[in-house]
Amino acid sequence: MTKMPNAELRPVRTQAPMFCLGLASALLILTATAASAQLPGTENGEWRYLGGDAGHTRSSTLDQINASNFEDLEVDWIWKSDNFGPNLDYFSRATPIYADGMIYTVATTRRQVVAIDPDTGETIWMFREPETVRFLRSPRRSYGKGVAYAEVNGRGVIYITTPAFFLWALDAKTGRPLENWGSPVPLDDFEQTGVVDLVPQLLDGWGQWERWDQGPYDPNYGVPRELGMVTSSAPPIVVNGVVVVLVGHQPSYGQTRIENIPGDIMGYDAETGEFLWKFHVIPRPGEFGHETWENDAWMWSGDMSSWAPASADPELGLVYIVTNASTVQSYTGHRPGDNLFGGTLLALDVQTGERRWHFQIHRSDQWNYDLPTAPILMDLTVDGVEIPAVIQNTKQGLIFAFNRATGEPIWPIEDRPVIQTQVPGNYTSATQPYPTWPEPVDRIVIDGLTEEFVIDYTPELNAEARIILSQYQIGGLYVPALPFPHDNDFTNNLGCRGGGDIIYHPPVADPSTGMFYASHRRTCSAPGFMEPTNGVDRDNPNYAVPGPTGATPNSTPTTGTTVAAWSPGRFGGLPTLDGLRLWKPMENQLTAYQMNTGDKTWSVTIGQTSERISSHPRLAGLDIPNAGGAGWSIQMVMGDLLIQTRALSWGTTQIRPDAPLELHARDKMTGEILGTIDLPAPGQYGMMTYMHEGKQYIVVQIGSVQTGYPGALVAYTLP
Repeated sequence: MTKMPNAELRPVRTQAPMFCLGLASALLILTATAASAQLPGTENGEWRYLGGDAGHTRSSTLDQINASNFEDLEVDWIWKSDNFGPNLDYFSRATPIYADGMIYTVATTRRQVVAIDPDTGETIWMFREPETVRFLRSPRRSYGKGVAYAEVNGRGVIYITTPAFFLWALDAKTGRPLENWGSPVPLDDFEQTGVVDLVPQLLDGWGQWERWDQGPYDPNYGVPRELGMVTSSAPPIVVNGVVVVLVGHQPSYGQTRIENIPGDIMGYDAETGEFLWKFHVIPRPGEFGHETWENDAWMWSGDMSSWAPASADPELGLVYIVTNASTVQSYTGHRPGDNLFGGTLLALDVQTGERRWHFQIHRSDQWNYDLPTAPILMDLTVDGVEIPAVIQNTKQGLIFAFNRATGEPIWPIEDRPVIQTQVPGNYTSATQPYPTWPEPVDRIVIDGLTEEFVIDYTPELNAEARIILSQYQIGGLYVPALPFPHDNDFTNNLGCRGGGDIIYHPPVADPSTGMFYASHRRTCSAPGFMEPTNGVDRDNPNYAVPGPTGATPNSTPTTGTTVAAWSPGRFGGLPTLDGLRLWKPMENQLTAYQMNTGDKTWSVTIGQTSERISSHPRLAGLDIPNAGGAGWSIQMVMGDLLIQTRALSWGTTQIRPDAPLELHARDKMTGEILGTIDLPAPGQYGMMTYMHEGKQYIVVQIGSVQTGYPGALVAYTLP
């Protein structure tokens, strides 16, 4: 194997440009100026991007609402999505934007685009795509996260990528599809303008499609089920007149088929809808990184989604995108090698789609460690040097920081050996990259469940935990699964991480101070066991629908010609001590970093330790440290405040008694709570703020069937 190194792995702090960037990028580097103002998007009290600004910091300088008057806030309006479609509790996986005097968001699994009056909460218009079979089998219908906005020739335009993988351009004032934009879709009920069917361009040049002989392309069905599935999980982003489209798939852990369509990233002209470029996330022969796909795995491997939203630096002309793994994440024997550009932070030239730099944050992913949050862009001053920075948080609890113009790490990153697989035929990379600074959100991710973190509230609990742990090989982040069944020749593995599924509670940052805020929790597990598939596909039947090849609802179709040799089987789990976990819990933590130095500045628990721990009979009479409570912490920066609430944990609609319905104003430099108001329902995913006709509003996404708000937006303003 020829190992593809990360060209950015340089254990120095200097900002020398990388040789692979090319002349155009070198000129960009020479002319780029650091320590500039916040990236565009929140000027004049607006919130034009999903993350507020183009750098996805989720921050605003508005300060009409501040610590002195926060508790005077009143509910001004509540917008509810009850009649917009099913699965309303998942409505809130979308943060609204505010542009040119209007609020825009998406609602329910239909991902309908809605324009809302920012003063009254009244629905102004709604757009809903006609139904297709490919929509019905989309695995990411309720995960759209929002819309994109741009002004084209003085006209506001809303761009939306739908679950069926169409790109629409809508007039921002009327919701009507843009005239003379895109290309006609030959389906009944579809507008013949304002839309692009993204699938044909994605299929173009892909070998599996070129060899397909089961009939012509059918826009009602999209990608033939036997070849894969494609959808979207995040909105496009518009940069310098280019609409950059992101791609989603059926999660790799829900299938055993090794083929799928690659999630290539595509760019379209914002004015006309004309196709401009496509970046191959699985490199083809002659392209950079091709040799990281051994045994010709590039020919049939697919997926490589860009689940998370993107960010951009319009001045540099770069868009920043993160990816997940290829097919079958728990077993990689069918795709040996480091598998660029999986698990990667990509910086692409927005005009051409060319790679300017990249960093592979984890290689040959088999842990579901997809990069779940948008890269955060802000300018820093490190050791007296002004740096335009990009910061990437991970599920593992690691924080990577780079010069966003060059890809050079701000602090050294080390390759460290990791535990190797014991599953016959599987593949694991020998090393994985670890940032030496900043330190992770939880130090348990470095060494695993060591003595420091073992439960020790009583000597008896500690002794019992040690006996159990003596049967495990203790690892950190990259602990592979074991074969099942297995005998004593194998050692049970155990690993820990500290980041959690931060898809649901993304980090935020403050460009004015260099502060960065991440919520997280501690988890440890034996990663489970894999079973031989014996060539039988275990594809998820929920995605089977009637199609040209005869698949019927609720059946498991034969999908593809080959399947992985092994698939996730029995979960390993860990024993407990009468319900108590073997490690000291940290359920809900919010940690702040000063990124100009990389130092942690404060860390607070969110909520109170759950009753199942605090009232446990084996802990009776003991003073147990607060571990935090249910509901992820979600937040945004606003003026001198960090606005924060607690979200429902994903997958549940039940309000927990240890998750009070409150919105806090915290001191962003210390974490101290300066003011609190009530929420009508639990928060979900995100929030935003805007100034409309001289009045500042805070809008929080809320949702819970129990409260009568299955999916809603609540707007607060001063009396």
